[in-house]
Order: sequence, then structure tokens, then C-alpha cells
Amino acid sequence: MSIIEVRGLSKSFEDRWVLSNVNFQVEEGDIFGYLGPNGAGKTTTLRIMLGLLKPTHGEALINGKDMANDGDMRKRVGVLLEKNGIYDRLSAHDNLQYFARLYGVDDVERKITEQLELVGLTDRRDQKAGKFSKGMKQRLGLARAMIHDPEIMFLDEPSSGLDPEAQKLMRDIILEMSKKKKITVFLNSHNLDEVQRVCNRIAILQYGTIRAYDTVENMRSTYSRPMMEFTFKDDATADRAQLVLNALIGEGGIFRKGPVIEVATDSVPPDELIERLVQNGVRVTEAKRMKKSLEEVYIDIIKQAGWKP
Repeated sequence: MSIIEVRGLSKSFEDRWVLSNVNFQVEEGDIFGYLGPNGAGKTTTLRIMLGLLKPTHGEALINGKDMANDGDMRKRVGVLLEKNGIYDRLSAHDNLQYFARLYGVDDVERKITEQLELVGLTDRRDQKAGKFSKGMKQRLGLARAMIHDPEIMFLDEPSSGLDPEAQKLMRDIILEMSKKKKITVFLNSHNLDEVQRVCNRIAILQYGTIRAYDTVENMRSTYSRPMMEFTFKDDATADRAQLVLNALIGEGGIFRKGPVIEVATDSVPPDELIERLVQNGVRVTEAKRMKKSLEEVYIDIIKQAGWKP
């Protein structure tokens, strides 16, 4: 079931088009990654979905509703934008208590305890948020966004500026939201490693247009040239292997890194490569299939549209 439907979405500011005929769906239970360089239109899309901006054309529906006109639907989503919405002069507990009362949450104290435990801030419940690190504030912001048990969570760069440990903790919380709480997550992010680890489906936006839209695995398979990585005992063995492989597929399909050789297999299947190496007395220490990382796929896709870093 599609919980988010974006259809023919376009947005212009004066005479400049920021979004042009954007279409995608998010299924219930997905962790959906929305990717693109700065200025691609990701935040504009998010603001339209949340009812904060009016589209020029098209629509963005949440559970079949336009959030700009449906107050009940707004109560069923959680949002963590770049500004986390936390009050520095209030304690972690009092921040959550304030937002819980705004949302009309039942059994407020139990809910606060549950959320602080989820984000790892139980021992900081009475400390003022102004004394928190950025990572702790982000976690408290996430607890604030979940205090009313939303069906859908919108996250805008939740790991931006966090150290690796805090990024991992944020990923773990997102996965727990999805798996245990069955919350659908819409994730705006530049962190491609994070997206590859947590998202099951992604869309890549460039110059206001969707350039790719699929599951992470399908995208890595579709945009990856089939490759094998061969590891040899030493450089001398790799030298002999390189001569054999060059004779089979030519130098353009071989990439050497010391005793490791990466080989394109779109013209010659892997079993034939291994058989030919063995026939020529070259011992293979390790052989494995390779796929491009999501980061490599992402860069390939946006470069096709003329993007330069």
C-alpha cells in the first residue's frame, strides 16, 4: 500500500522551476531515501508534502490526503528538520512533556520514559538541552518527533554534522523505528553510506527531476558493470594473471591494484576467466563478484545530467 504518493509535482518561484513533473511512491513500512545534490529540490519537495508550500502543478498526498488541508493527517506524522525544535532552557524531560501535551498524548510520563530510553538519553532526562552535544540534541529531537506515535516520519539530514558514533546510533534508531514500531520513514540525506545501510528504496533528484527511482539493490545492479575481483598471492602472480586476462578481454576491462585485479565480466563470464587462469598455471587466492557502492551509482547518475562537484 502506498502511504505517500507524489504525482506530477512541479514548483516554480517566479520564472525559475525548482521541481519538474516529480513522481514517486513510498510504500507502507519503507525507509525511503530521497537523494540529490544541494539545490536539487529535495527540501522544496519535503515542504510541499508537509503542506508548507503550495505546488505549482501536481500533488503530494499522505495517506491519500493533502496535508495543507487536513489537520488530522498532520497529527499522524512526525518531522525532524534541520532545526530540531528543542528548547535549550528546558530539560530533556520537560521538552518531551511540552510536546506530548501539545499532541494530547495519553499517559505522558510513560511515553517520555519510553522515548528517552529509545534514544539513549534516560540518564540525561533532567539535564537542560542547552548543555547537550549536537548528537544528543538530534536524538532528543527525534524523540520529540516520535512522542505522539506517528505513522510516518520525515527526517531532513538527521546525521548531518554528527561524529561516526552518533551517526551509527542515529541509524540504529531509524531501523528500530521501522522494524519494531512499523513507522514509515522518509529520509532526506546527503549521507550515502547511511542511506545504503538503512533504506530499502530510493529516488535520486537532480535539477528538479527524478533521475532514478528503485530499490537500493536493483539500482546497484542496474547501474553496475558486472565485475570480478581476483586476489593473487603476490605481485609476480598478478603480473602473470594480467597477461592472461589482457589476452581475453583487453586492457580496458582490467583494473590493477597490486596483487588485486578487478575484471569486467560483461564480455567473458567469470567461470571462463577462472578456467583460463588455471590452465595457464595462475593460482587464484580469492575471487568474488563486485557491485558498485550506492555512492558510485549516485555519482554516475548525476554526472549524466552534467553535474560537477
